[in-house]
Amino acid sequence: MNTSELSSAPVFVDAATVARCLPWPELLQALQNAFAATDLSTPTRGHYHMEGMGSGSSTPVLLSMPAWSTGLGVGVKLVAVYPDNHQLSLPSIHGLYVLMDGASGRPQAVLEAGELTARRTAAASALASRFLSRADSRTLLMVGTGRLSQYLPLAHAQVRPIERVLVWGRSPAKAQASADALQALGLNAEPVTALEDACAQADIISCATLSKTSVLHGAWLRPGTHVDLVGAFTPQMREADDAVFERAASVWCDTLAGGLAEAGDLVQALASGALARARIRGELADLCRAATPMARADADITVFKSVGAALEDLAAARLCLDRLSRSRPAV
Repeated sequence: MNTSELSSAPVFVDAATVARCLPWPELLQALQNAFAATDLSTPTRGHYHMEGMGSGSSTPVLLSMPAWSTGLGVGVKLVAVYPDNHQLSLPSIHGLYVLMDGASGRPQAVLEAGELTARRTAAASALASRFLSRADSRTLLMVGTGRLSQYLPLAHAQVRPIERVLVWGRSPAKAQASADALQALGLNAEPVTALEDACAQADIISCATLSKTSVLHGAWLRPGTHVDLVGAFTPQMREADDAVFERAASVWCDTLAGGLAEAGDLVQALASGALARARIRGELADLCRAATPMARADADITVFKSVGAALEDLAAARLCLDRLSRSRPAV
């Protein structure tokens, strides 16, 4: 193999390197630029049910999320969801991201997709919060104790002066562990056991659960709250009840196509009549492209619903590879 072949070989970027190369300020800016761009193509993600695969009774799913643009190149995320992997003591989700040069199609990098997805998901929520939450938001309630509970508070703290993080989960032990981990990362975090009481204290509520029934009730929200809904990524899942949408002054989503087709919170609220289609003001791209910030009254309740967008992965992967290239010593 000659030198030119070596220099053109795609690099593998592990999770630790992805984290190091995606600091929050730069990632937020990269996502804002991507959502504001007009040359991005993001086809509908593919869902493939793999009958006969896996080690249990559940059918695994293969997801593909492609995107491309002249500025960022070409990329696709491949994710395998194996619901019964707990029987093998393995995570249920595995994935890789393949990044290619836009001019030639040459593969440039393969990135570990778990860290990439977690960071870009949290950054998208924080980006929406920059436009939708009150500027003086200081208390954040984290509903859920999974992987994203370690990312969402950190990302939101980049755009708002978060002084206190409350963590709620169905398991008090997991809520304690999540709060302890956030404390170690420099945030003032504490577990809570009464979700309704915690909602009465929160300026921002970020939900990232796998719930199929509402855990967040609109009656609990105090005026001025911003609600960030990250779970419920299928029509059958739900985190917020109808009253959340009935009380909301404005509702936004990361992409309308994904939100209306896949976001259980939106799909079910629309079906019940609690949310009229006309009350969904738009998507994150509209906020990023607006010439002036969206006006909001201090008492307004705002809602942002994300299901994930392929352009977020592409923007994050390109940022990661660019920063990695700059950090390497010249030969």
